[in-house]
Amino acid sequence: MAVAETQLYAKVSNKHKSKSTSVLLESLLAKGFPAHIAQKALAATGQKTIEDAAKWLHSHCNDPSLDDPIPQEYALYLCPTGRLHNHLQEFWKESKRQCGKNRAHEIFPHITLCDFFTCEDQKVELLYDTLKRVGDSFSQCFPPSISLSLHSSTSYLGFFIGDSHANILRDFALAFSSEASALADCHVKPCLKQLHLTLAHKFYPHHQKTLEQLAKCINPGEACQWVAALYSRDMRFVHYQTLRALFQYKPQNIDELMINTGDFIYVDPTQQSDVSEGWVIGTSHRTGCRGFLPENYTERANESDTWVKHREYVFVTASKFFTQTENEPKVKLNGEFHNPSMARSVTNVLSLQNPTLRRGVLVMRHGERVDEVFGKSWLQQCLTADGKYYRPDLNFPSTLPKRKDSVKHFEYDPPLSCCGIFQSRLIGEALLDQQVTVNYVYSSPVLRCIQTAQHVLQGLKLDQKVKIRVEPGLFEWTKWEASRVIPNFMTLTELAEASYKIDTSYRGNFPLSSLVPSESYEEYVSRSSAVIKQIITACPSKGKGVILIVGHGSSLASFTRPLIGLPARDSSDFAQVVRKIPSLGMCFCEELKEENKWQMVNPPVKTLTHGANAAFNWRNGIVED
Repeated sequence: MAVAETQLYAKVSNKHKSKSTSVLLESLLAKGFPAHIAQKALAATGQKTIEDAAKWLHSHCNDPSLDDPIPQEYALYLCPTGRLHNHLQEFWKESKRQCGKNRAHEIFPHITLCDFFTCEDQKVELLYDTLKRVGDSFSQCFPPSISLSLHSSTSYLGFFIGDSHANILRDFALAFSSEASALADCHVKPCLKQLHLTLAHKFYPHHQKTLEQLAKCINPGEACQWVAALYSRDMRFVHYQTLRALFQYKPQNIDELMINTGDFIYVDPTQQSDVSEGWVIGTSHRTGCRGFLPENYTERANESDTWVKHREYVFVTASKFFTQTENEPKVKLNGEFHNPSMARSVTNVLSLQNPTLRRGVLVMRHGERVDEVFGKSWLQQCLTADGKYYRPDLNFPSTLPKRKDSVKHFEYDPPLSCCGIFQSRLIGEALLDQQVTVNYVYSSPVLRCIQTAQHVLQGLKLDQKVKIRVEPGLFEWTKWEASRVIPNFMTLTELAEASYKIDTSYRGNFPLSSLVPSESYEEYVSRSSAVIKQIITACPSKGKGVILIVGHGSSLASFTRPLIGLPARDSSDFAQVVRKIPSLGMCFCEELKEENKWQMVNPPVKTLTHGANAAFNWRNGIVED
C-alpha cells in the first residue's frame, strides 16, 4: 500500500464513526430522560449510538442504582491486530486447553499504557478528543514494529518491550495522561515501569515449561497494526466474579433474578456463605437487578467480557500494513480465524504432549443421590407400614440392594436416584467416545459412589473387565457426616451379592475402623494425601491409562492438590469450593513421568448440566382451581 493511501486510511480510521456525544445527549433529553441518567447510559454503552443508549435505559428501568452518581473506570491499552494478534489468540486458546485458565485469560492481549481511572460521565468526550489529538501528534514517530522479547518466570510469561520503543510508548501514555487529567479533571496515571504484553500469569509452576514451548511458536516480529483503545468497566464490581448465563431462567420467587442466555452476572464470593446449596446471589450486568439464580445455569466468564470499548486510535505504518500474503492465508474454521503456520507450530508441540500416552488420574464426584432430590426423609416416603420398599416416584431407584442389617441404614448411606444412574452411565459413554482407557477403579465405601463407579464402567463397556476397589480412605471429611458417626456401609460380600463388580481381594489402605468421627480438617487433609499417594504406588505404570477415583465433592481438591504439589486450601475456602461441585464434577491429572511430577489438565469429557424438574400433580390447575 502506498504511503499516501496509508495516511488516508489512518485519517479515516481515527475519525469518530458515531455521532457526537452532544447530539446523542440531546436526542435522549428530547425523549424525556433526565440529563444525569442519559449521560450514565451513554457512558455505559461507549457513547456510540442512540439505539444502544436507549436499549440500556430500557433494560435498567428497575435498576436500584440508576440514580447513583457512580462513574465508570477507564483504561488505555495498546492492542495488537493482524497476524500477531491471531497468533496470540491461538496461544490463549491452546494454553487454556493444556494448562487450564490463568489470570492472563481474563483479558485480551494488550500493553497497559494507563491503568484504570475514574472520569465523570459528562466529561468522557474530553477523553476521546485527547486520544485523537495525542495520537495524531505521535503518529509520525510511532515505530513501524515494536521490539518484543520473551521473558519467563515461575508465575509470569510474556513479552517485554524493547527500551527504545518502550520510551516512545511511555511518552505517548504520559502525554495522554497529562492532557486528560487537565481537561477532564480526573487523575490519570501512566504506566512508567517495564512495559509488557502478558501471555500467562499466576499459573502453576509445573506448567511453566509447557507454556514456554507454546510461547516459542509465536513470532513476535509478525506483521502487526497497533491500536490505542480506551475501555471502561463498572467500578462497583471490580473484585467480583463474572458469570455467563448458559440458559434462560424465569424467577419462581420474588427474590430470584431473571436471566437470559448470554447475560453476565456479577457475583461477590464473600456473600455466598449463607446462600442455599446450588444457588448464588448476584447482580445482572444487563439490568442492574440483584437476586438469586441457580449456579448450574452459569459458567465462569472472563473479567473483560463486560468491558466496553469507547474509542480507538489506529497507528498505521506503510511498511507493516496488510502484509499477509497468499502463501499464508487466514482460513476460517468453525467460525474462528486461524493462521495455518501457527496451527502447525502448535501441532508440533502437541505431538510431544499427547495425553493418551500418559498415565492419568480422574477424580469424580458421585451422581445425583436420592436424598438430594427427595430430602432427608426420603426413606420414610418409600417404605410401607410393614417396612417393604416401594417406588413413589420414577426417580426413586427401582429396588434397594439387600443388606443383612436394617434397611434404615440406607438413611445415612443413600443410593443414587434413577437420574444419578443415568448420569453415571452417560459419563462412561462419553469417556468411551473419547477412547479413554481406564485400568483401575477406586471408590469410597458409600453406596452412591460404588453405584456411580459401576455405571461409569458399564458406559465404558468395562464392567466385565475392571473391578471396583473399595477404599475406606476415600470417604469424605467425617466432620460433615450428618449422623456424627461413621455410617454402617454395606459389606464387600453384600455388594458382590448385589451384582456390583467388587474386587473382594483388595484390602484398603485405611480400614473402616480407622475412620474417626468428626475428624479435624488437618486429619482429613493428611488422610487424603496419604491415600492418593498409596493408590498411585499400588497401580503399576503401564505408560498410559487412567486411574478412576469415585468419591465426594471434597475429593476433587483433597486428592488432586497433593498430587500436583499444592498445599491444602484453608478450611473455610475449602468448604466454599466443595459446595459448588455438582454431581459428576471431575478433575483430571496427568503424569509427566520424565519430570517425576503430575499436572492438572482439562478432563477428557465435557461437564453434564441439566435443570431441575419439580414434582407434578395433574389435578392442580388442570381439573381443580
